[in-house]
Amino acid sequence: MRLIVARCEVSYSGRLNAFLPESTRLLMLKDDGSVLVHADAGGYKPLNWMTPPTVIEDSGDLVVVRKRAGRSEDRLEIKLVEVLSDVRHDMGEAAALEKDGVERDLQLLLAADPTHVEEALRLVKREWPTDVGPVDLMCRDADDEWVAVEIKRVGTIDAVEQLSRYLDCIRADPSRAACRGFLVAQQIKPQAVALADSRGITCVEVDLAVLRGEREPELTLFAF
Repeated sequence: MRLIVARCEVSYSGRLNAFLPESTRLLMLKDDGSVLVHADAGGYKPLNWMTPPTVIEDSGDLVVVRKRAGRSEDRLEIKLVEVLSDVRHDMGEAAALEKDGVERDLQLLLAADPTHVEEALRLVKREWPTDVGPVDLMCRDADDEWVAVEIKRVGTIDAVEQLSRYLDCIRADPSRAACRGFLVAQQIKPQAVALADSRGITCVEVDLAVLRGEREPELTLFAF
């Protein structure tokens, strides 16, 4: 990973246009092609970012990050006015995120019977790898189309963003361009449902006790 602290200007063009005037920022350039621009405020969220696959061009005082987006191109240009620090770190082999007990149980149970998510759904692979991490379940539906399923204990806006990044990577392959996304959780926050709906992602709430066979469902699983 390369970490640059610099006074810089940042401009983004593509699906929309954005500009950050000159200021001191932290730039993170990851080996997987991710590029993130951070300020010293705003919490953990970057001011701007690009997810892989990307092409990074570095001419010394200008870093250009390009990514194909359908027929167009997203472009992030970072003009380095003054570099205060520029270091590289070997992060070693990335370890998979360890899910908590509930999420792990949900994943195993839904992998065994994905029809709890959608009728006629069948599992292709657990922990399907993408450039930004593994999606929990990759499945096929009744029409043999691809379906990506992300499983959480509680579905939040961050979970929707995570699944959106997975879908961007999966759909980059033309053979999976129509891949649908499902966010599955015991509880899904209303704000997450609204964001998911705006992105064409389906939300499904499931009951762990029902999946385990510990009690009968009161009704069919509730889908938003």
